[in-house]
Amino acid sequence: QVQLVESGGGLVQAGGSLRLSCVASGRTFSTYAMGWFRQAPGKEREFVAGITRSGDSTLYADSVKGRFTISRDNAKNTLYLQMNNLKPEDTATYYCAAKFLTLRTAANTYDYWGQGTQVTVSS
Repeated sequence: QVQLVESGGGLVQAGGSLRLSCVASGRTFSTYAMGWFRQAPGKEREFVAGITRSGDSTLYADSVKGRFTISRDNAKNTLYLQMNNLKPEDTATYYCAAKFLTLRTAANTYDYWGQGTQVTVSS
């Protein structure tokens, strides 16, 4: 069992930055690939970024490439998402998720989810 708790969301102006964190419980964090997803009102949940168990490989949605950076610290059981040059279309609830072993982009392949943190970008 893995419990995930996100933090770091908030209200920011367009062009600003936020850093999201996700702390995982348990001693098996390094056995899970991790992902960030987001969901805006009336839209489906979408993949934002993912990272392999060791952190040696990452994936990004085209819409955030060059602006967002995913990273992890396995010693601290923590996942991060650095978001720069934020745009109003980035407004959504952001979720971290854990997938056993291999990294994938499909939300329905993930095993555990956090409760989400709201990010609102004003124009």
